[in-house]
Amino acid sequence: MAGKVHNGMSAASLQGVVWRKSARSGALGNCVELADLVDGGIAVRNSRFPDGPALVYTREEVAAFVAGAKDGEFDDLLG
Repeated sequence: MAGKVHNGMSAASLQGVVWRKSARSGALGNCVELADLVDGGIAVRNSRFPDGPALVYTREEVAAFVAGAKDGEFDDLLG
């Protein structure tokens, strides 16, 4: 990876990372993808715009979000 990793950088510039998406992702690519970063962070990108911006989070931030999602804290956003 060239340069410092930061929020909003082009996901395409995160070279050497392996992007993963949920097996529950729809056939239309309506999912986000995540990648482990060398510094221990986790990058997130929109699977429909793979060269668009990447959001970069700490492992602790992602763990808090996943725990909240598992607890149903965001279910109201789905309608």
